[in-house]
Order: sequence, then C-alpha cells, then structure tokens
Amino acid sequence: MTSGNPKGERPDPMMTTMIVKPGWRPPGVKYKTLADFYPFYLGEHSNRTSRRLHFIGTSLGLLLFAAALVTQTWWLIAVAFVQGYAFAWVGHFFFQHNKPATFKHPWLSYLGDWKMWWQMLTGKIAW
Repeated sequence: MTSGNPKGERPDPMMTTMIVKPGWRPPGVKYKTLADFYPFYLGEHSNRTSRRLHFIGTSLGLLLFAAALVTQTWWLIAVAFVQGYAFAWVGHFFFQHNKPATFKHPWLSYLGDWKMWWQMLTGKIAW
C-alpha cells in the first residue's frame, strides 16, 4: 500500500504518462489576461511553419493597414484583416493541425498574435 493511495490500488498508467502541451488548461477555464493566455497561445503555435505563416500574414496585414492610411483607401483595412487571418488559418489547418484560438478567444488571440509577431521580429522566438 502506498501513502498516496489509501485503497492500495496501482495508479492508472495512462494518467501517469500523459503528456500535456505547455499552456494546456482543462475545458471551461477562462483566461482573463494576456499574460495568463499567452502560454496556451504559444502551445497552439508550436509548429514552425505555422508561426512563419502567422508572421507573414501579420506583416502583410500591417503593410496593408499602413497603405490604407497613406492612400485613404479604407477598404484595404478589411483586406488586411482577411489576408492576415488567411495566412494564419492555413498554418493552423494544414501544418499545426488544430483550430485557431481566435474561435474561442478572439481578443486575446489577436493580442497574442501581435506579441508573438514582435517576439519573432526581435529574435525571442525562432523564425
């Protein structure tokens, strides 16, 4: 009999060898801050190709947004969002093989994308 198991049962091997992704939380956990959400976000972007597609899409979105401001062609702002998400979603569906965090956490996911973009730009996260 072990001290942590009063019935003397052996631990379930599936529970003792389970691998959990960094930032994983049980279903129903609500994120309140970007600092709380960001480890989960990074875990959802562990595939390098997916991260690269996010970076490219966000960069192009930023350029299109700037072009919209300079030229006062306001419909380019919508194009910036659409193409930014298009690159990211290709990364999720075809390389990361998961659903974008945007579906459940739109605002925190948007902020997480910019944080990851900045960290990739500055070399804190591998390109």
